[in-house]
Amino acid sequence: MDSTRHIFISISIWLLMVIAGTLGYMAIEDWNLLDSLYMTVITYSTVGYGEVHNISKIGEIYTICLIFLGVGFYLYVAGAIIQFMVEGKIRKILGRRKLDWNINHLKDHYVVCGYGRIGRILCETLQDANIDFIVIDSNEALLPTMDADKVLYLCENATDESALLKAGITRAKGLVAALATDTANVFLILTAKQLAPHIKIMARASGRSSKMKFKAAGADFVESPYEMGAVRMAQRIIRPSVTSFFDLAFTAKSKDIQMEEIPVSPLSRLNNVELKDSGIRQNYNLIIIAIKASDDTMRFNPSFETLIKAGETVLAVGEPENLKRLGEELNPSS
Repeated sequence: MDSTRHIFISISIWLLMVIAGTLGYMAIEDWNLLDSLYMTVITYSTVGYGEVHNISKIGEIYTICLIFLGVGFYLYVAGAIIQFMVEGKIRKILGRRKLDWNINHLKDHYVVCGYGRIGRILCETLQDANIDFIVIDSNEALLPTMDADKVLYLCENATDESALLKAGITRAKGLVAALATDTANVFLILTAKQLAPHIKIMARASGRSSKMKFKAAGADFVESPYEMGAVRMAQRIIRPSVTSFFDLAFTAKSKDIQMEEIPVSPLSRLNNVELKDSGIRQNYNLIIIAIKASDDTMRFNPSFETLIKAGETVLAVGEPENLKRLGEELNPSS
């Protein structure tokens, strides 16, 4: 039972006991309401002020019962309150230790700095894709939200070196700078690049004019949500069907069609196999729209004679289940 509810029920029972005790004295001793209530309260509390009136033998037996009942109930309520305080503190300590343990064991993850509107939506997408990440945000008001969203987090200043090190930036695959201001994001990028020069950084810019500053600071990718939103709205007007297709393809929870990029492992059966002999179209009912080489060059609409090579990335479109099967084929676990 929830501890808060437990205390509420205990208080309600206590009030019922006081009412029952008062009515009992009124019925047994024929006392008025105030005298009966006073006698009930001092009996339950065992303060020993004495009886308000002479009491009958039945009244004495009744009083003894109330004393035992009151003392037992006081011990019960005291235990419930202590349990509530101790459990809450222990739960908080254990919860934080579990978070810290999970954070310390992260590897090849993403560090998301900022859990505002942009950061939260980004994290939801990463969760849907089963990608490991940790959030850094200094706003304590967001703690209940991050707990409810079941994300790993540090409630610290993301621009502090100690916070980035706790988040495992030296083991991370990438960092997302999504803080509230461009100034904070630039400072974050400079700090992150000092700690982990290898790390890939994606930054959120407030506008087009800020992009060059982010690039100069060391960001690998810079996006402006406002600019992207405006372009998306324009494309919705100019090319509604194309926009609807990409909405469908890039929605992680879509059951009809998705677009996925799949790395090719040297262990894959399809390594050094031509597309025409791979059986991807026949066995998986997927369309290969491009292949990205190891040097990041992109071959769109590859011919049927194109070789699938280890180290490349295949961009495919189709049903999610078939994409998953192709992923297991191109990038087997063993």
